Amino acid sequence: MTTAPELPEAPDMAEAIDARVTTGATTSQSYRALVWRRFRRSTPGMIGLVLVTLLLLTAVFAEFVAPMDPNVNTTSFAPPDKISFFTKDGFTLRPVAYATVEGEELDPITFQPLIGPDYDNPRPLVLFAKGTPYLMWGFIPWDRHLIGVADGSPLHLLGTDKLGRDILSRGVYGSRITLMIALVSISLITLLGTLLGITSGYIGGKFDLWFQRFVEVILAFPQLPLYLALTTLIPPTTASWKFIGFVILVIAGLGWAQLSREVRSKTMAMARIDYVRAAQAIGASDGRIITRHILPNVTSHVIVAVTLGIPAIVLLESFLGYLGFAVKPPLISWGLMLQDAGTFSVIGSYPWILSPVGFVLIAVFAFNALGDGLRDAIDPY
Repeated sequence: MTTAPELPEAPDMAEAIDARVTTGATTSQSYRALVWRRFRRSTPGMIGLVLVTLLLLTAVFAEFVAPMDPNVNTTSFAPPDKISFFTKDGFTLRPVAYATVEGEELDPITFQPLIGPDYDNPRPLVLFAKGTPYLMWGFIPWDRHLIGVADGSPLHLLGTDKLGRDILSRGVYGSRITLMIALVSISLITLLGTLLGITSGYIGGKFDLWFQRFVEVILAFPQLPLYLALTTLIPPTTASWKFIGFVILVIAGLGWAQLSREVRSKTMAMARIDYVRAAQAIGASDGRIITRHILPNVTSHVIVAVTLGIPAIVLLESFLGYLGFAVKPPLISWGLMLQDAGTFSVIGSYPWILSPVGFVLIAVFAFNALGDGLRDAIDPY
């Protein structure tokens, strides 16, 4: 008697789903995956990440992003060009720029020629426009810009300064110096603050006692007058890059103390945890305990401190640059550009001269939003 062959059993869908869920949950339980999952749910954090990325790309590709050479002189205090989708012939899909020109009529109060857009000469805007030749990163010759006009004439999207230099182009180039000062300073602050904070908190004893008194002395100094006093020690004939290097050292030398105090408190809390004491009991060296057990648990706090410390340095550089203590010509920074807005008469007559404030606001908002998002993602409590 023959029996019918047994049919293969249908797969248990419930078990398959459970297996997939279990596998996904297991692979997503890593620390980085959890941080990224929480971070991408933060709308301000993602906006900050996008803006920070755009700022860094702008600084890296400044020659390409800037529509003009930042040192070319045209008309002084020229207002921004008007961008429109309308010409005399009607609506156009390609935006056009209208340069500002002086009219034949006079102002009845000041008797100065009235200025306005030149509607008779619309200039189509194009991407990857051919313009002023430059050297990308100092050694790659090119003549293309991200945006420009088809005929290659000057384009002033934010107007010009008192010397007729394009404000947008100078702001794009200035992002390099300002962000470079902020990033190098925060790197030195992070290195010194983390190293000294972990050392002080882990060793403890008299070393920690006297070292914290030294930190308190540094924190007790009024930083702004001390910044101004130290920067005035540099001779006026010093090269611009040496001047910037001294400013970075001053910012880092006064800024590491607060981070050191925070890292020390984290280290003292970590040193009492059971797995650290177990590592000490089995004879692990101090270097291994610090690098394998304490430092990884302190890194999350340091990352957040870095993202929240960069905006403070950007604001500090802008203030010192406005006073003439951070960057000197021919270099460009956002603070140095604000020197042109030093009088109320200039601001009242040429309000577009305050455009560099927008660069500072965007940078500060971007890094603050990124830091807030990282803080919430790293520490869910």
